[in-house]
Amino acid sequence: MAHAARFRVSLRHLHGPARRFAAADQVVLIALVRNGAFYLDVFFEHYRRLGVSSFVFFDNGSTDGTLNRIRQEADTAVLRSARPWLDYENTFRAYAANRYGRDRWCLFADMDELFDFEGSSTAGLAGLTRYMASQNYTALQAQMLEMFPKGPLAAARSLNYAEAVDVFRYADISAVRAADYGSKDTGLSYYLRQNRLPPGDAKMLYGGVRGKVFGENCCLSKHPLVFNGPEVQAAVHPHLSAGVRLADMDGLIRHYKFAGDSLARDLQTQAEAVSEHGEDRLRAGLLQVQPDLSLWSDAALENPGIESLQQRGFLRRAADYSAFLAGGGA
Repeated sequence: MAHAARFRVSLRHLHGPARRFAAADQVVLIALVRNGAFYLDVFFEHYRRLGVSSFVFFDNGSTDGTLNRIRQEADTAVLRSARPWLDYENTFRAYAANRYGRDRWCLFADMDELFDFEGSSTAGLAGLTRYMASQNYTALQAQMLEMFPKGPLAAARSLNYAEAVDVFRYADISAVRAADYGSKDTGLSYYLRQNRLPPGDAKMLYGGVRGKVFGENCCLSKHPLVFNGPEVQAAVHPHLSAGVRLADMDGLIRHYKFAGDSLARDLQTQAEAVSEHGEDRLRAGLLQVQPDLSLWSDAALENPGIESLQQRGFLRRAADYSAFLAGGGA
């Protein structure tokens, strides 16, 4: 109760509609942001291309022009709280989803994430959500693919985000570990056991190139697209929602954590105690010792697409969804 009371006192509505403004057939994008101006041009272009028209940002104290950039875009809203990110991240995200995305499809996206899926360029989000609704699914799982350049990460510090997305053409899935969705080994079974799975082999993925190089035990699996209906508890965890019926295929999140000055961001995260899992310390420690560190190796894949990642077992494919797309996605 004290947590909720402190949040309510801190909450501010800074821009845009005060309540839900997306039509019933629209997807509402929910994003937490603090000093995200570096990402916003690419972010808006990418998600509008997918079919998002309603954007809700929860700001945690930006000082870099983020708010002015968001105000330039139509169909945007901004909430703000200065409460500590570490303690309130789930509250921020869930509150925004329930205030603006109740009984709507919500797309949760971090500023350095670009969501993709089979049929994104043809059917778009409208086709994907039609398919999911027709199958009574209320969430899509996606796997996070860390993107990086061929050369040293430090060379990316001078690139703007659009340049980084162009240069970061490589990914490495050689060290990805999988756990059964219902296994206690996920460390997330409290939430996952509340979800209903389709027949098949849904997995939770861990590690990847960040585990290989930095020793991070990062979770690569997320629920980015969720229908926030009566049975759903949206965004109960940074990666997950509860009470959902999971779709029979996976989406993809291309992750650009190392775009811009990632070392400076990790050092700031440590200084502000924004994170408790210690992954920022692992990255910053190694990058300070090895300033020319590169994530590239002979195991790197150049520009891996959805079909290639399905064939390699990184993403689940559903024959029913592929047939739906082949039929025009109607």
